[in-house]
Amino acid sequence: MTLRTLLLATLLAAAALLGGRAAAEEPAPAALQGITIDEKLGEQAAIDAVFTDQDGRRVSISDYLSDGLPVILTLNYYRCKTLCGVQLQAVLTGLKALDWTPGDTFRVVTVSIDPREGPELASEKRSSYLEDYGRGPDVAWSFLTGDEDAIEALADSVGFRYRYIEDEDQYAHPAAAIFLAPDGTVTRYLTSLNIGSRDLRFALIEASDGKVGTPIDQFIFSCYRFDYVGGKYTPFAFGVMRAAGTLTVIGLVLLLALLFRSERQRARLMETPT
Repeated sequence: MTLRTLLLATLLAAAALLGGRAAAEEPAPAALQGITIDEKLGEQAAIDAVFTDQDGRRVSISDYLSDGLPVILTLNYYRCKTLCGVQLQAVLTGLKALDWTPGDTFRVVTVSIDPREGPELASEKRSSYLEDYGRGPDVAWSFLTGDEDAIEALADSVGFRYRYIEDEDQYAHPAAAIFLAPDGTVTRYLTSLNIGSRDLRFALIEASDGKVGTPIDQFIFSCYRFDYVGGKYTPFAFGVMRAAGTLTVIGLVLLLALLFRSERQRARLMETPT
């Protein structure tokens, strides 16, 4: 790895840790100008753009949404020497800690932003990550490649801004796990390089409009909101108060039910002849 490559890797990692947002008044280095995430929450991703999966089949993102499951989308490239491995490892770490498995309640789709890459490389990369994941070869995590038009259409629709650095033969790009609702709407971005299972779970509940997860998951989720500065779901006062109030009401109802039952049993005992 050359010194310039190492420097670029450091800059890209720093940009990703800041969540694609400006953290200082000074302009970004020339290599990173325009390399960011323009969040397009509530907008439609280009789910009909055509790609090729790791097995050589022609697919579109809509194919992975066809049965009503949300999708975690990442844009990377498979020959990346810098940020992609770090970001995909962060996603993998979060998935390992999550008790849901891709294919059961959601899917993961990784798309290469390098049009020179093909299915063979995608298959190698997928095998490597699934082996590390340890939940079998049939996990619903697909690795796609495509032509420049399809890549640009998808990237633009989700606000993923990247650039090819010819001198280094690599791409400068941000890092984000992008959550898509079953209709292809962008619902959330997780730009941290430390993605926890709670953030994945909540983002998937949000993307599915509450159709993923148990009633307990829904209840806990109602106590959190997304912190755009920290890039995580955090508790908020109103939600905690509402949850405490709900638990209090449930407790009072149970207590009254027990008292009522006890009173009826005592009344029956008093009416029973000795």
